[in-house]
Amino acid sequence: MASITKRPNGKYRARYRDPDGKEHARHFTRKIDAQQWIKEVDASILTGQYVDPKAGEIILAAYFRKWEERQVWAPATRKSAHNALKWCDFKDLPIKAIKKSHIESFVKSLHDKGLAVSTIKLNMRFMQMVLKSAVDDRLIPSNPTMGVKPPKAERSEEMVVPDVHEVGTLINMAERPLKLLVALCAFAGLRRGEAVAVQLGDFDFDAKTLNVQRQVRQADGGSEFESPKHGSSRVVYLPQQLLDLVADHVENWGVRGAEKWLFSTTPDGPGRGYLEPHWRALKVKAGLDDLRLHDLRHFYASGLIASRCDVVTVQRALGHSSATITLNTYSHLWKTAEDLTRGAAGGLMEEARIELA
Repeated sequence: MASITKRPNGKYRARYRDPDGKEHARHFTRKIDAQQWIKEVDASILTGQYVDPKAGEIILAAYFRKWEERQVWAPATRKSAHNALKWCDFKDLPIKAIKKSHIESFVKSLHDKGLAVSTIKLNMRFMQMVLKSAVDDRLIPSNPTMGVKPPKAERSEEMVVPDVHEVGTLINMAERPLKLLVALCAFAGLRRGEAVAVQLGDFDFDAKTLNVQRQVRQADGGSEFESPKHGSSRVVYLPQQLLDLVADHVENWGVRGAEKWLFSTTPDGPGRGYLEPHWRALKVKAGLDDLRLHDLRHFYASGLIASRCDVVTVQRALGHSSATITLNTYSHLWKTAEDLTRGAAGGLMEEARIELA
């Protein structure tokens, strides 16, 4: 229940009790201001958006650390979260003092540092999540990240897709075991960690498939094996030519350990980066210094799209968690409705054998 009383000094004292029964009060020079304040408080209580005025005084960095301790994350994700906090220039502010302008300045500072758009989006995502948690904990009434948009990436700058001749040159120049690793990225769309972690038993030579069920990642003190990122375990359908490369690799380079690792020098399995020096040397030799192994995954996706595979087929082959991710990444490679209409009409004209007068 709220009330407004006039004090002996002429000011108006507005009082109310919050949902927990705790009393709060403020003093105003004008009665109309006191009434407006009470109305706003009543409305926030009725709509479930009420926040204790003293809540949100906790410093963002302190709240972030408590929040991230409750998250079930892979070590790599936790490391990314720590980096986001490290780069945050308002981490020492009380949560209730953080405004939309702080978030906008944060995004701009990351952009000015020259970080990739994907990295900026990742850091912003951590800020969105932690401040949403603060809203859920009734520390602040709304999330200041709402409405802040990250910079847009230029497709030509963000994605490099080598042509088929460059990929062929690269693989033909490669020696074992790198030859098969590059081929798995280019013709099965595997991520680096997934390709390095492949075992012979993952292949079904009769069904011509590869069961992608693990990846290797760098961890403190060495490497660890885990399920592919975002639950992207999948079955990839392979061409016979790629299976022939696998057979050649096994016959001439062999496998390691009881698990029959394809890319390892020890029975215990490969480290994520042990072939990196060989990959860098191969790129230089082929004249493709700026190429990344991940660009071969883009090459695979572009090949599927050029062969008129639909978005769901491409999504499943790449192990994306949703078709939206596939479209956001590769929509520019699919023909538009205008292209299809133009092509269909052209095909009809060819069939009709239209001649110029």
